[in-house]
Amino acid sequence: MRHKKYTWLIAAAVILLLLVGGFSWYVGQRNALIALEESVNGAWSEVDNQLQRRSDLIPNLVATVRGFAAQEQQVFSDIAEARSRLAGAQSVSETAESYQQMESALSRLLVVVEAYPELRSNQNFIRLQDELAGTENRIAVARQRYNNSVQSFNARIRMFPASLFAGGLGLTQRDYFEIDQQARSAPQVNFD
Repeated sequence: MRHKKYTWLIAAAVILLLLVGGFSWYVGQRNALIALEESVNGAWSEVDNQLQRRSDLIPNLVATVRGFAAQEQQVFSDIAEARSRLAGAQSVSETAESYQQMESALSRLLVVVEAYPELRSNQNFIRLQDELAGTENRIAVARQRYNNSVQSFNARIRMFPASLFAGGLGLTQRDYFEIDQQARSAPQVNFD
């Protein structure tokens, strides 16, 4: 009789340990997924922060150039349109597309600058151009961190065992911040 009692007690303890272990494993997996998702969100926030910094610098740059090159109105309106599209982007893909439009408009602005040697030597312009270049570097680093976070997150939610319950937690693959093929070619600047 005593032997049966111990057998049931041992079986109950093993079942309890399995339940506690399984629950702990589930909580650990869930928390790891949430931590990865927050890493992606934080990395995107940094990209967004740097894009905002860039967007804030552009009106000053445009105002400086406008003082020297008032006849280049199309370039200025293209920049304003690109800036407003970037500010209104709602998703990673919209942001990437708006980013491309802004890159193109800024490239055209820098080509315009080449036609005005006195502008290239203006201290305000040089300072703004340096700040913009620094911001571009920060954006590149922030994009890389974001894409690395997305890669880790996407891989984790697709791999077993996390794939079993990632969908139930509402976790889906996130988009990378990629540029299109046209933007990969360097703009042509003529110094003649």
